[in-house]
Amino acid sequence: MSSTTNRTTARRTDRRRSTARPTVRPRHSAAHRRALRREAATVVALLLDEADFAAMTEHQTFAFDDYPRYLHAVDAFLRHLHAQGSHVAVTLFDPVGYAAYCTTTRQPPDSATTRTRYTAEATAAGPAVTYTRQPVSLLRAQLAHEADRRATWESATDALTRAGTCPDCGQDVAHCTFDRASDTLLRLVETVGPGHHHIVCSLPSDDGPLLAAVHVEADTDGMVHLAENDALVLCTVMAASTATGRAGGVVLRTTHTDERPDVVRGWSLHDGTLHPLTEAEVFNAYCTDAATGDPVPPEPGVVYHAGLPLPPPRIDHTG
Repeated sequence: MSSTTNRTTARRTDRRRSTARPTVRPRHSAAHRRALRREAATVVALLLDEADFAAMTEHQTFAFDDYPRYLHAVDAFLRHLHAQGSHVAVTLFDPVGYAAYCTTTRQPPDSATTRTRYTAEATAAGPAVTYTRQPVSLLRAQLAHEADRRATWESATDALTRAGTCPDCGQDVAHCTFDRASDTLLRLVETVGPGHHHIVCSLPSDDGPLLAAVHVEADTDGMVHLAENDALVLCTVMAASTATGRAGGVVLRTTHTDERPDVVRGWSLHDGTLHPLTEAEVFNAYCTDAATGDPVPPEPGVVYHAGLPLPPPRIDHTG
């Protein structure tokens, strides 16, 4: 009986095994992880110069003591991330901002974990550059430019915010002056005509001169191509000139594709209007250091022309 029972039990066990659902294992899990990795954005914070780097070497948990070697390691790490298909944004690691962050959050500054949190929580909202395998020297220059552009935009925006309401149109000064500045930029490009134009607007402020620039490609068919972020900052600075009542200046440099020299023209900016400068005034403005006021030697292969009068604005000053 024992033998029969054992055979019966074995047959039942075999039937249960044959009808049981097989164990399902995840398929292509490595491929799925790689796919998710490609869709996960990565943020890397960069110490922009040797002074910032020196401030971080005071922390024992910071692994580097040589700035060129640090840059080499960052470059290799970014290339590794890019090779994996990751989207990488490089942000600015500011030691002063980091110290304030540690004080506010009561986190230990000499900690890799704290630096990681600072990068994720603080730097991600600041200036950033997309990594596309550019050399680290170019990456640093791009990040410095982005940081300067962000600082200029924030300073000019603060000036517009403090200006309040326009007494003429009843709207926010920021709104009506920005519209006027945008119209002025378009009329300026239309006036100088087709070409490769580099436009710089400068405006004095309590914290030093605000400088904004935009490169414009104007076609013979009337099409205008420009970087919207740069144009936004330049128009904001022009609008801040109107809102604060401070006079600014605009310089436009046209580069030709043939052997003709570059042409530089200039205008003063006052009350939202561009007033043409004379040839001598353009020369003096372009050959003077904006920060120190010291003379700068004229650049070879450049001619200086008077500014051109602009057509009437399409947007009325009353809004």
